[in-house]
Amino acid sequence: MFRELDGTVAVVTGAGSGIGLAIARELAAGGSAVAVADIAADSAAQAASSIADEGGTAIGVCTDVTSRTSVEAMFATVEADLGPVDILVNNAGISIDRGVRRVTDEEWQRTVAVNQTGMFLCSQAAARSMIPRRTGRIINIASRAWLGWFGQVAYASSKGGVVSATRALAVELAKHGITVNCLAPGLIDTPLLRAEPAEVMERLLRAQPMGVLGAPADVAHAARFLAAQRARAITGQILYVCGGKSLYAQPAA
Repeated sequence: MFRELDGTVAVVTGAGSGIGLAIARELAAGGSAVAVADIAADSAAQAASSIADEGGTAIGVCTDVTSRTSVEAMFATVEADLGPVDILVNNAGISIDRGVRRVTDEEWQRTVAVNQTGMFLCSQAAARSMIPRRTGRIINIASRAWLGWFGQVAYASSKGGVVSATRALAVELAKHGITVNCLAPGLIDTPLLRAEPAEVMERLLRAQPMGVLGAPADVAHAARFLAAQRARAITGQILYVCGGKSLYAQPAA
């Protein structure tokens, strides 16, 4: 298979499982040396080991993206072990499904801290490394939910911030040869989603124009494309991986 990412170093946050792990595996398959960053040290180590078992190059790094100290330590570790970061995928995130009357201050602040502030801290650290080298790819994982959905005022707000930051960063970093793009997944088949009650899953699928769940690999393929040289003229864009739900949603009832 064509390894268009040979010689690059990638950081993927929240990569211990789910979409993040799928992206890390895909970038490694493309030739990147990948830092699997996750707040769960065991998950990061196991994910990196699984990538190495598949023939890729990977290290696990325990990282709290809400902490500047932790983020800066992570970038220092990656640079020492693998080299300067060429690709950053801001995937770490949490979801709070709670109606506006029931969202607590703690839930709101935690959602914004992980989804929005974490993306900012990692992007800032990456930009400081990428700008002098005049090259780089930043890929932010938002969500189709940024367009709005029931019970997701905190989550949608945080992901809307990710979309806006993507556009602002793309404008600022373009002159340095750095692209910044955003992937907005819809319903993706992960263990977390499968834990939903059957009636909830049925309702969610009815709202899907295509009537099926996406797979983590669907998002990973898109990330690999945006990370490659062939996407050098694409920046500031939102690519939906949502089975058409960004266009419209079927009635839930």
